[in-house]
Amino acid sequence: MEEPKVAKQKKTWNRKVLFILGVFFTLGIIALIVVAVVQNRPLPKNLKYGIVLDAGSSHTSLYVYHWPAEKENDTGVVEQVAECKVAGNGISSYYLRPVDAGRSLQYCIRKAQEVIPASQQKETPVYLGATAGMRLLRRSNPVVADQVLTSVANTLRSSPFDFQGARIISGQEEGAYGWITINYLLGNFNQYSALPFFRSAGTSGALDLGGASTQITFESNESTESEDNTLHFRLYGRSYNVYTHSFLCYGKDQALRLRLANSIMNIQNISLLDPCFNSGYTRNLNTSDLYSSPCVSDQRTPTSPPSIQIEGTGDYNLCKQNVREIFNLSHCSYSRCSFNGVFQPALQGEFGAFSAFFFVMDFLKLSKDKFSLETVKETVERHCAKPWSEVKRESGKVKEKYLSEYCFSGVYILTLLELGYGFNSSIWKDITFLGKIHGSDAGWTLGYMLNLTNMIPSELHLSPPLSHVGYVGLMVFFSVFLLLILLTCWLCFRKPKCLQKGII
Repeated sequence: MEEPKVAKQKKTWNRKVLFILGVFFTLGIIALIVVAVVQNRPLPKNLKYGIVLDAGSSHTSLYVYHWPAEKENDTGVVEQVAECKVAGNGISSYYLRPVDAGRSLQYCIRKAQEVIPASQQKETPVYLGATAGMRLLRRSNPVVADQVLTSVANTLRSSPFDFQGARIISGQEEGAYGWITINYLLGNFNQYSALPFFRSAGTSGALDLGGASTQITFESNESTESEDNTLHFRLYGRSYNVYTHSFLCYGKDQALRLRLANSIMNIQNISLLDPCFNSGYTRNLNTSDLYSSPCVSDQRTPTSPPSIQIEGTGDYNLCKQNVREIFNLSHCSYSRCSFNGVFQPALQGEFGAFSAFFFVMDFLKLSKDKFSLETVKETVERHCAKPWSEVKRESGKVKEKYLSEYCFSGVYILTLLELGYGFNSSIWKDITFLGKIHGSDAGWTLGYMLNLTNMIPSELHLSPPLSHVGYVGLMVFFSVFLLLILLTCWLCFRKPKCLQKGII
């Protein structure tokens, strides 16, 4: 009668042991899974944001950039994530009511707030750089220029972002930051090329054309003859020496003013036959508006009529002669010059041409591939020869101001690049016309942001909660723990003969 009782007690004890071991085994499995999941889950993106406003002569654009807080070689890897074009003309056009310059930015500031997380807006720097339009306004009326800058600064300071300044950047800065932008986008700082038809052994030169100025910037191995045209950068662990020059008044819009002022200087009537506009096109030109620019104000004469009617004739060759007259090639005090007596070393490497260079060539269907200089000339000549009615019919909804000036713009770009900078037929194919690359605009703002990140302290890389050694140690510990539990179970319920009572 005793034996069944002992067997029952043993069975109860075995169940208790089994239960306890099962609990520990389950806890060990859970701990193993939790450690593995926590250690290997994706790390949150540690992004920083920045805003740059490009206050150009014809319009203002706002760009939002972000970059990893952990920088590469002390320079942020910056990407454009949003763009907003401010309605209306550039801030320099608000010289009569400077307060409206700041108000014009409010819509795009709100758009930036939708892109940048609210928790990061207070630490997001915002910069405004004004270019040639404001340089001209500062030249003609520095007091009003300061009032316009104060207006935009007040608007940006009242935004939720970290206002860092609104200033007029120099033409040299504009050219240099444009150079940084295209070399970053083309991968030249990381030794790869983003475009299959754009291969460069080193860095690429930058050609920028705005409404009021144009810039040329490239790395040169020649000794400089003009320190004013030399800049030094350090990006991604390397140092660069570049040549750069900005020609104020030689942007597309101001160059047109220069040419028109030359054309009407000696006319005796109020009608002008203009070879740089398509035949059949007419435009009434207010001479007070024409001479309001500092670029041509000194050419006004007492006999200038108040207005002139322009009638296009679409004569490519005559237009080319007129455009050549605004370039002074008669003197050079250096071993080599571009135009107007400005030093320029020999052109080296490939070049990216952007802003108005791209927009005009894209309209003429010359931006998607490499074309010879002769092909480009023939294309521009054919466009100039078209009647205005045909140009309007073929061009859809392009604004008339831009559409009417494509003949002049094409001739001007050809003259600037060939006659001004020296891109002859043998090296013309070194130029690539660039718009957007991987979603980022080719322009000076991204280069500006890249340069500014050198002054933003980098943060430590985000890492898993455990070190590699700690993680491996915990995984080994819990694995051994589970194996011991299994071994204990086996010893308890499948006891070997050598451990049985009475056997040595």
